[in-house]
Amino acid sequence: MAKMIHSMIRVLDERRSVDFYRQAIGLSVAERVDFDSFTLLYLSNPDTGFELELTVNKGRTEPYGLGDGYGHLAVSVDDIESEHKRFVSLGFAVGKIVGFQHNGEPLARFFFVTDPDGYKIEVIQRGGRYL
Repeated sequence: MAKMIHSMIRVLDERRSVDFYRQAIGLSVAERVDFDSFTLLYLSNPDTGFELELTVNKGRTEPYGLGDGYGHLAVSVDDIESEHKRFVSLGFAVGKIVGFQHNGEPLARFFFVTDPDGYKIEVIQRGGRYL
């Protein structure tokens, strides 16, 4: 059986992106692999074996176009309200907390935050299928 190990996104500024993911969701650089024309950064935390791979193409000055097909990354947290307040206090681009229902039953409470390159991250209250 296949095991999901990472997802990759392209970022413009290594330091800015590493700082954002460290502050926002506690990821740190597990490994940095430098090549002539690009750098790969694998970010992780002790809570999961899944990693976020940041690809930084050297010499790139223009932001990446995300198009209309990009979805989002998702993380779960113990306390959605306190995380929302923390994200706002850090000055991140944060949406409001919303509730999502299915067949009249609560399914999820979440908000979205946008990273420095325009990628959306869904922050979900931990519980149910969102552990």
